[in-house]
Amino acid sequence: MTTSDALAERLRAHAAQYHSAHPFHVRMNDGTLTPDQIRGWVANRFAYQEAIPVKDAAILSRCPDVAVRRRWIRRITDHDGTAEDGPDSGGIEAWLRLGEACGLTRGEITDHRHVQPGVRFAVDAYVTFARTKPWVEAVASSLTELFAPDLMAERLAAFEKYYTWIDPAGLQYFRNRLFQAPRDSEHALEVVLAHCRTPQEQDAAEAALSFKCDVLWAVMDAIDHAYA
Repeated sequence: MTTSDALAERLRAHAAQYHSAHPFHVRMNDGTLTPDQIRGWVANRFAYQEAIPVKDAAILSRCPDVAVRRRWIRRITDHDGTAEDGPDSGGIEAWLRLGEACGLTRGEITDHRHVQPGVRFAVDAYVTFARTKPWVEAVASSLTELFAPDLMAERLAAFEKYYTWIDPAGLQYFRNRLFQAPRDSEHALEVVLAHCRTPQEQDAAEAALSFKCDVLWAVMDAIDHAYA
């Protein structure tokens, strides 16, 4: 096994730490959440969704590699969109439509009135990490996307089966991430394996991914505490 293969294996092992195993997510996929709990999750998760392009812009601003920047910038347009409406409106718009399909208004989502302090703290910590840590470590922190496609597939199936009161058109965000997350994680893993050669660099990359797993788990803890 090469050093890169060993690092990839170490990183993939963090699937066990991913928030898909959080009790709130388990209940969501089992179809036992109430409409208020679903709405609470959607409203709180928006704080994370709208921070993603800010995080990626921070990585771009510190990345010296033009080839990486050319590919990484797509993450920003995926979320911010390139048009006000239509298929190019982006992931943030798709999440707002999910909220509307759940019975929330745009105003109550975007003004963060439902966002719990723990969610706000965790999201701010993630953006600060991307702004202050070496850019490769910030890239490594995004590798939770390695585990996202399975979660998205399970979540989409659960919503279609159990939460039929939600307009299916509002689930487009989940459908989009089924192909965006594998594409993005493949690139991020390629970057990390190319730039993390020393034991110290590899340990830092693994620690960055562990930190991101903790961020996502903390978000779910705060939501679970507020709505359980």
